Amino acid sequence: MENRRRHATMGHRPINVNVSGNPSIILLMSTYTITELAREFDITARAIRFYEDQGLLSPSREGTGGRNRVYTPRDRTRLKLTLRGKRLGLPLSEIRDLVDMYETPKDTAVQMNHFLGVLARHRETLEQQREDIEMTLAEITAHEEECKRLIAAAANGTPLPLD
Repeated sequence: MENRRRHATMGHRPINVNVSGNPSIILLMSTYTITELAREFDITARAIRFYEDQGLLSPSREGTGGRNRVYTPRDRTRLKLTLRGKRLGLPLSEIRDLVDMYETPKDTAVQMNHFLGVLARHRETLEQQREDIEMTLAEITAHEEECKRLIAAAANGTPLPLD
């Protein structure tokens, strides 16, 4: 299967930086369009706009009436972390907390312990769901076996019980 994920072809936009009192220094900062990020992460532009609405991404706006979204490397990283959390099945509120925590220069051990707690709770939920699914599958198997038994009995001319 062809790998559909590609690196975004990033653009650059000039940013004036005041270094040592010299405001004339201009840096080029990598930027991405919504189409580039959607293509790179194999998601829709609508999904990216949804994550924006949820406060996970905050692109700047350019062009006439601010119609064009401009995403920075920070936005790209936040999107990547958001999609990772989604793949793990975490709710958006947990993902937001984790993504926000990732950006703070706080103690990394505290952050990792928090993340471990999130993962432990999520694992517990998934294990309970797996147990529920296994019980339901066992019930389905029992019903299937009963149906097959009744079909075989009817084919042999054995009267079926009326329960």
